[in-house]
Amino acid sequence: MKHLFSILALPFNVTTTLPLLLMFFESRSNTGMNWISFPWFWIGVVALIDGLFLLIWTISLIATKGQGTIAPWAPTKKLVITGPFRHVRNPMITGVLLVLIGEALIFQSVWLLAWAIFFFGLNTIYFIMKEEPDLSKRFGKPYEEYCRHVNRWIPRISPWDPDETSN
Repeated sequence: MKHLFSILALPFNVTTTLPLLLMFFESRSNTGMNWISFPWFWIGVVALIDGLFLLIWTISLIATKGQGTIAPWAPTKKLVITGPFRHVRNPMITGVLLVLIGEALIFQSVWLLAWAIFFFGLNTIYFIMKEEPDLSKRFGKPYEEYCRHVNRWIPRISPWDPDETSN
């Protein structure tokens, strides 16, 4: 139940509730164009699907390997450095950003794009000031080693292997 609550409270509201509210209040005139024929629609669909896949994968790893939730009020008990975490430190936020950018492209919404940018900025501040220091306190040297090899936002091309760096 705590997993469902954290999913509904965080990524669901960020990717669904708030974008729906923004689109409801966004006034756009319908030009009668077939938006599906434009490349940005299909790029948006791919981004949205990739983002959802990344979100589901990350949430499942946090629940199974980390033995916690995505919510700061019920954090993981173990450091998760498998799957997409071997490429980027915050794959869940990357997944959310892909969904938001996908929505902005699909609906051609400047408001949704602005929300994605604001969300990214807010999370950057939060991660630097709160989450990363907390993770460093909780997991110590293994987390610090992980941070030295895996970027916060820009994914590594090759996955990080902690066994290779400890030898």
